[in-house]
Amino acid sequence: MQTLEPKRVTESRSVMTEMVMPNDANPMGNLMGGNLLRWMDIASAICAGKHCERHVVTASVDHVSFQRPIKVGDVVTLEATVTRAFNSSLEVYVEVFAADIKGQNARRCNHAYYSFVALDDANGSPISIPPVIPLTEIEQNRFDSAPRRREIRLILSGRMKPEDATDLKDFFKQFPNK
Repeated sequence: MQTLEPKRVTESRSVMTEMVMPNDANPMGNLMGGNLLRWMDIASAICAGKHCERHVVTASVDHVSFQRPIKVGDVVTLEATVTRAFNSSLEVYVEVFAADIKGQNARRCNHAYYSFVALDDANGSPISIPPVIPLTEIEQNRFDSAPRRREIRLILSGRMKPEDATDLKDFFKQFPNK
């Protein structure tokens, strides 16, 4: 069995920039949510693919909330980073920022966690992927909380029983019942 070299978060970071055009918008001149989700999926898949050094498939997207409108003519920047690798899956955090063409009125508009699975090119079965090395405090916090988010995804998809969610149980132990 091959040992995979761990990778720093910055090694697979992906930044994607798009300009919102009229065909991307709804009748109110706001970027349509589906178009934004597509861009987020692409940016996070590029990040995951760089980490795994192969193409990946999207397994899930966590709760997405559209926090601020993005208008026609705005420049949208999507920043994606790997938070943690599991066996054959990994989690990617993507943040969305928008600004006018001059770079003014910059604002954070959206964020989400995407999960991907790396597949063998020959037979399409899941393969092992390199571990992640978090270096900054933010990277470490996202790394440490990733198992809890993963357990929530597994419970919601019916692939884990709530009573088997050990990371979630440990997390909630810090809040004593009153």
